[in-house]
Amino acid sequence: MTPGTLYIVSTPIGNLEDITLRAQRVLSEAAIIAAEDTRRTGTLLAAYGIKKELTSFHSHNARQKTPQLVRRLLGGEDIALVSDAGTPGISDPGSVLIRESIASGISVTAVPGPTALIAALVVSGKPTHRFVFEGFLSSKTAKRKKQLAELRDEDRTVVVYESPHRITRFLEDLIEVAGDRDVVLARELTKKFEEVIRGRASEVLKRFSGEKPRGEFIVIF
Repeated sequence: MTPGTLYIVSTPIGNLEDITLRAQRVLSEAAIIAAEDTRRTGTLLAAYGIKKELTSFHSHNARQKTPQLVRRLLGGEDIALVSDAGTPGISDPGSVLIRESIASGISVTAVPGPTALIAALVVSGKPTHRFVFEGFLSSKTAKRKKQLAELRDEDRTVVVYESPHRITRFLEDLIEVAGDRDVVLARELTKKFEEVIRGRASEVLKRFSGEKPRGEFIVIF
């Protein structure tokens, strides 16, 4: 039996209009959709009239679910893998299924589309010809400071993700370890309350002393 194909399908990072025609077709034709957040994916599917079997695939069950999905792929079914938003496999558990599928001789195909880090990078105004993406730095202060120290002398543009409840600590650590850098913070990209904040890390930190940070941040420096 010919194995199915694992489709890595990029989905909107906020605005539901940011979906390709190909992504719509693949999602409607796949035997099953493995979604990091089934509720969010369900909203997307409903917006385009797509009715399809959904199964949750997130950081807490990726190891358990991967063998089941690989068996279905080996049985000839096509599976669409989607993340919470954007491109699967970038700072999310999709990479586990992708690696196992490749190891099992299964065809893996990308359906390109939105990626939050690229969207933030191109609107930041920072150099884009060379950059490094570090994902989420450690939630532990000592390790995060060590990571920042390793990035201190980086001559490429640095892009990281950070959560709203850790962003102020991140900025404090950045100032302590690497100096009061010029930074760009992007949040809610493509959504109604899209915001791009530019300034010195200390200026941004001062701003957050008067308002609660909301939404995940993409930090560029």
